[in-house]
Amino acid sequence: MSRAPGRVNLIGEHTDYNLGFVLPIALDLVTEAGWHYHAKMQPVLLLSSEGFEDTATLPIADLANLKPVHNWTDYVVGVAQQLLKLGFSIMPAILSFKSTVPEGAGLSSSAAIEVSTALAFLNGRPIDPLELAKLCQRAEREFVGVPSGIMDQYVSVFGRKEHAVLIDCRSLTHQYVPLPHTDKLEIWAVNSMVKHALGNSAYKQRVAECASAARALNVASLRDATLEALQSTPMPDTILRRARHIVTENLRVQAFVPAAHAQDLNRMGELFYQSHASMRDDYEITCEEIDFLVDTARAQEGCYGSRMTGGGFGGCTVNLLRPDAVAQFQQTIAAAYSERFHTTPQFIRCVPSDGAVVH
Repeated sequence: MSRAPGRVNLIGEHTDYNLGFVLPIALDLVTEAGWHYHAKMQPVLLLSSEGFEDTATLPIADLANLKPVHNWTDYVVGVAQQLLKLGFSIMPAILSFKSTVPEGAGLSSSAAIEVSTALAFLNGRPIDPLELAKLCQRAEREFVGVPSGIMDQYVSVFGRKEHAVLIDCRSLTHQYVPLPHTDKLEIWAVNSMVKHALGNSAYKQRVAECASAARALNVASLRDATLEALQSTPMPDTILRRARHIVTENLRVQAFVPAAHAQDLNRMGELFYQSHASMRDDYEITCEEIDFLVDTARAQEGCYGSRMTGGGFGGCTVNLLRPDAVAQFQQTIAAAYSERFHTTPQFIRCVPSDGAVVH
């Protein structure tokens, strides 16, 4: 059985596909892939999942030419195709999946299934960990059709217990950032239980807008842009604001790291709120429900910081909480949110955990 975690991104939103900096943690919420190989099996893959009714029987000989069918099996097929391109054979197998990563919450259930699938297909055959993350990213970009950065797959592979992972998305290197112990800080996601349909189309639009800003600034990516250059380069206001979010978000990630090392919880929280305001006003990827959760959290005793996490237009906030304030925080947030939106939010404790394993 292989197991790969979801993730929550502490700070650094939409900076990954701009080759900037991100600071996610791998979670103790995982997708597990159980597999059974048998020499006498028909040359097919049999796919099933506890979480979905869809099953699939896929002839091995057809894998390289399959097209997306727009359900969870696309992630499996996308990974299979990438492994085939790298020269790995895919053996006939029964693969069954189960997951504790909430679907559609912005906690990267997609990367969890991609990485666990790749390890299952490899069946013990060695692969460089970075190549594992990169092939899973390609599966999502080239087959599923989401132009994602590498953060989700990277942290699913390289996560470490009690640490965040500072990823340089240009050099594809990382360093581990120790987080305050759980007796000082707990990290909680609050799932708004909504996912607006605008999400996928707007994600692709933001990628295009960032590329437009980079061209205007004459840089390879917004990783190399500066606030000074933004102020002196003519461009449409919308494009300017998209670029400003990316530039300032990279600066916030770099400021968060020493704050975490110093266990400066107030500074960490302040950067959370700045990040959320930038996503709301400059990048325009929040929504009424998420903004309400952040604004309500900000008024709670023992909440150091709150921000949207993930692609946007729904999903989760991530919150830095004093441990003795968690129960009251949950009670107050649930009551206020239910009254406003007639939906009960889901509270998910985010425990920084290790990356993918085979066991």
